[in-house]
This record gives sequence, structure tokens and C-alpha cells, in this order.
Amino acid sequence: MSETQVSLFHRVSSIVSSNLSMDEMLGEVVGLTVQATDCDACLVYLIDHSSDEIVLRASQVPHASALGNLRLKIGEGVTGWVAEHKSVVALAANAAADSRFKRFQTLVEDTYQAFLSVPIVSGGELIGVINVHHRDVHDHSSEEIGALIFIGEQLGVTISKSLLEEENARLLEETQEMKRELETRKLMERAKGILQQNHGITEEEAYLRLRNQSRRLRRPVRELAEAIILAEELHRQNKQLVE
Repeated sequence: MSETQVSLFHRVSSIVSSNLSMDEMLGEVVGLTVQATDCDACLVYLIDHSSDEIVLRASQVPHASALGNLRLKIGEGVTGWVAEHKSVVALAANAAADSRFKRFQTLVEDTYQAFLSVPIVSGGELIGVINVHHRDVHDHSSEEIGALIFIGEQLGVTISKSLLEEENARLLEETQEMKRELETRKLMERAKGILQQNHGITEEEAYLRLRNQSRRLRRPVRELAEAIILAEELHRQNKQLVE
């Protein structure tokens, strides 16, 4: 392993183990990839599992309108083919002539000669694709391809971990929201019971009274329900003291 490769591996490891946000990390990886491959452009796509598409998330050349919006179906274009087969594609010249190629008017990179595309995979699961482009004819060396594969592997592990943490946080928030809703329903039922008993009204009338009061006072129904329950408890305590 050359000194350059060792330096690259250390820098990649440093980036992916940092506390950078996803977009910041991708930006750092793009910059490092440009240096490692001496390319003219680098683009990173990540999988969107909800639509089963790969989405452009980072690039060296500014693509403000395309980032987060340019999407490819799995199998579409060279990038989509790499995503589908989880295999490397290296085109040294006239990349647009490849039968799998699909041109996007918003990407100046599609006019470049050479194209190297590597899948970002973690544990066998597709995370995305990283592409490098050269304006002129360029034979991709085994060292260059190996460097990009290593970057893709490290990026895949980190992104997979980040996505798992986001999913766990989402599930935790959903669980907490369900608990809050259940607690609110319990408070509502208790408050309605108090109103029914104190005012001789039906359950529906008690609900409407709570809802209308909430709108009039511009306060959450839960707060009103808690206030009714507290007032009832204080009333009972005072009554016991008198007795």
C-alpha cells in the first residue's frame, strides 16, 4: 500500500467518524474524492427507500436546483445500473455512447468523456452511488478505482448507521406521541365525566362544551381537561375539610 493510499484511508476514516452533519460529511467526501482521483467532477447519490429511487445529494460542481431533486430509478442510466447491480462501471472515453447512459440537461458532467461509478453499499444493502467524471479521455487505474471503492464502503457504513439512528429517533418520537395521545384521551374522558355529573348533561354535550371552551379561550383541550379535574379534586378536598 502506497503512502498516498494510507493518507487517503486515514482522511476518509477521519471524515466519516466525525460529528459532521450528513450534508457536511458528503461535501467533505466529495472534496477528498476529487483530490484522490484528480477528477473534474464528483457526484454522490443516495437511495430514497420510500420511492426506490436514487437522489443527487452532493456534487463538486454547483447544482443547487438539482440537489435533492434530480432522481433516477434503480436501473436507469449508468448510475442506476450500478445501483441495481452493485457493480463498478469505468468508462475511459465517450461515456455518453454507452448503451446504459442517460443524459440530463442540468448536469454538465454528462458532456465529459470519462466516467467512473461505484456503488455505496453497507452489509450488502444499497446506500447510494458515487460518480467521478473527467472532461478528457482518462484510463482509470486500479489504484484509483480501489480508492473510490474504499471511500464508498466507508461512506456506506457511516450513512447506514446515521439512517438507523434517524429511524430509531423517529420511532421513539412516534411512541412518545402515542403515549401523549393516550394520556390526553384519558384526561378527556375523566373531564367529560365530571361535567356530566356536575351539570346533568350527556357525554356529547360535555365534549362540545370542552371543545367550544378550548376554541374560545384558545387553549388546548388537554389543559382545560386538567383544569376541570384539578378543580374537582380541590372541591372534594375542601368538602372533606368542612365535614
